[in-house]
Amino acid sequence: MSASTEQLNNSNTQEIQHESTLFAEPVFHIGKFTVTNSLLNSWIAVFILIAVFILIGKKIKKIPKGIQNIFEFILEEALRLADSITGSRQRSEKFLPIALALFLFILINNWLGLLPGMGTIGFIESNEGRRVFIPLFRGGTADLNTTLALALFAVVASHIMGALTVGFWDHFNKFINLRAFLAIPKKIKNDFSIVLVNPIKAFVGVVEIIGEFAKVASLSFRLFGNIFAGEVLLASMMALCAYFLPLPFMFLEIIVGLIQALIFAMLTLVFMTIAAAAEEH
Repeated sequence: MSASTEQLNNSNTQEIQHESTLFAEPVFHIGKFTVTNSLLNSWIAVFILIAVFILIGKKIKKIPKGIQNIFEFILEEALRLADSITGSRQRSEKFLPIALALFLFILINNWLGLLPGMGTIGFIESNEGRRVFIPLFRGGTADLNTTLALALFAVVASHIMGALTVGFWDHFNKFINLRAFLAIPKKIKNDFSIVLVNPIKAFVGVVEIIGEFAKVASLSFRLFGNIFAGEVLLASMMALCAYFLPLPFMFLEIIVGLIQALIFAMLTLVFMTIAAAAEEH
């Protein structure tokens, strides 16, 4: 047997490996742009949402029937839930479109990761002498890049809404309190203690800035941790027994996916409401 034939036989019998990774695997490239399996899933989620709402939009009638009734009921309940957070229907109507869009996008991504073929359909490539299986699809929210982008969007949106509601200057002074420093020369004659009090107010603003970074970390890691842990759990159960054993855990992950999407949307509403609140003395 020749050496090349022997190498071919060894490569065919070599074990194919696949490990759950914290990062998304590249699937293909568009020029210099890399498309990962989690990004592909995110595109599918967006396509599903666009297709569903285009179809529903074409069938909207003044007297609702069938599925329109269901969606109008969901929207009304979502507004009531938002009212309990914002305390105002006017603010709910302003903030809910962003929070609801995040909820639907995250929910579809969470549930797409549970469908058959996710993580099992893919291709094989050689990596450092090993044959590695690369899945074509991976849950979008099981990738930290996706959850970090969603968290950044939510926090930045809360600041934009805050600036539009209370004004840019008032919102800016919540974090870098220039107003406190500008007030010192005017009030120092009547109250010398302002020299000590107002710098403390400015320092509180610095703490608020640190809190904004904590919001991004909290939102992104909570969502990523729960969804990624669910993927690893299901993979472990399927490795033990591919039949029946994973079913209870799949139902559990359906509930977890719904709860995590709801938590993310509700926290986004809370952040927007806090940002839109005028600073009280």
